[in-house]
Amino acid sequence: MKTINTVAELRTTVARWRANGERVALVPTMGNLHAGHLQLVEQAKKNANRVIVSIFVNPMQFSNLNGDSGDFERYPRTFEDDCKKLSAIDYQPDIIFAPSVQAMYPAGFKRETRIEVPEISNILCGEFRPGHFVGVATVVAKLFNMAQPDVAVFGEKDFQQLLVIRRFVTDLCFPVEIIGMPTVREKNGLAMSSRNAYLSSEERERAATLYQTLQQAQQQIEAGERDFAMIQTQATAKLEKTGFRPEYFEIRRAQDLQAATDTDKQWVILAAAWLGEARLIDNIVMESPD
Repeated sequence: MKTINTVAELRTTVARWRANGERVALVPTMGNLHAGHLQLVEQAKKNANRVIVSIFVNPMQFSNLNGDSGDFERYPRTFEDDCKKLSAIDYQPDIIFAPSVQAMYPAGFKRETRIEVPEISNILCGEFRPGHFVGVATVVAKLFNMAQPDVAVFGEKDFQQLLVIRRFVTDLCFPVEIIGMPTVREKNGLAMSSRNAYLSSEERERAATLYQTLQQAQQQIEAGERDFAMIQTQATAKLEKTGFRPEYFEIRRAQDLQAATDTDKQWVILAAAWLGEARLIDNIVMESPD
């Protein structure tokens, strides 16, 4: 396992692999790795001869396109620990790509060309984090051009992010297969996330209520309830009662995150809520029982 910091060295290495007919996978991350990330690496190994894990805390997706936020400054940076975790697994990657901000945005990210995915990017999380998905789409597109992967693996916990990436890959004709992996959870059901580090021990236990509320909404739908607005209102009230500060709790059509209807074949129940200093997101994808 080798650490590479420059785009030139990464491209030279990937070109050598490709000359040998090897298939390349990329797992983009912002570091502070947990078991969920390691499962993405394992899946990448199953789909390619060579695996690259990128570790880059992307300022563009924190900035609202107007300047750095405090969240960017305090985001956990645990590079040495991340390297230890990756080197300890049997399916360790071939390369850790850890570029500097200067390497990723030579002209400064405020002056960079940006990628925007309409309709999906400005709703749900995009409503509360303006510009976030522009930053996500832009940095992932740059990583794809730098690493030239055949396949890239992402977690389904960030369901909206996954849709944004799938859409721009299709629209801009990137030759990259996108694989989504199921959310990895702690024993109490809490979705694993780098932001869980912001939770106290008491909050970490209480945080499981978010997933439980999603499950309860799923059960209501499976039992035949189709008043989605009522389900959403009840769920929001439950989260508020248990100490969360909900941003949204929504039932949407899974294919494009538009408003759910009775005729949809697949729904996704999504939620974002603050608990203490942590902003938590989670979702459940379900088939229509009809």
